[in-house]
Amino acid sequence: MKIKHLLPLILIGIALTRVSGTTVIPPTFEQLVQQAEFIFQGTVTNTQSVWVGEGAQRHIETYVTFQVEENVKGQAGSSYTIQMLGGTVGDETFEITDTPKFKAGDRDILFVEHNNDQFVPLVGISYGRFHVQRDEQTGRDVLLTNEGEAVRDLTQLGRNQKAATIADMSQAITPDALKAAVHQQLGDSAGRLGR
Repeated sequence: MKIKHLLPLILIGIALTRVSGTTVIPPTFEQLVQQAEFIFQGTVTNTQSVWVGEGAQRHIETYVTFQVEENVKGQAGSSYTIQMLGGTVGDETFEITDTPKFKAGDRDILFVEHNNDQFVPLVGISYGRFHVQRDEQTGRDVLLTNEGEAVRDLTQLGRNQKAATIADMSQAITPDALKAAVHQQLGDSAGRLGR
């Protein structure tokens, strides 16, 4: 009986070992747009990490709730919560390598897929998150990757990461430029399907 309950934990452990040892291939911009079920811009209003499951299946999950400011693809509603494996409860932390970290007040554009079904419900894990930040020098909002690099060229995402990003935030693209590129990509896809 105990082996029966231990098997799912062993399988999760093997899967997590493989996940942490696996390199995620950066998706292209086209892949981000096509694979996402929802694309939205929002602000984190709450994060909550909790223990779920019982016995050998007990683990930590984190729920990140966003106030949705703009739906770009699909209808996420006015509030949307993503569920991710890992987090901190009390003095215990369960962390997955390369998982985005969110805190209240973060402004992001997310490319969401398979929420509640995979350990990080973003296309390409951290590649499906673009952080929106105010450039203090220019006073405009710009886009950063999850790693904090300013995004310069969406067409280079997944192809040439060095060319896709730039150190100078004043040359970074705006959230509106990304959203326009998403709409263009979706329009192009619809046009190809209609032919």
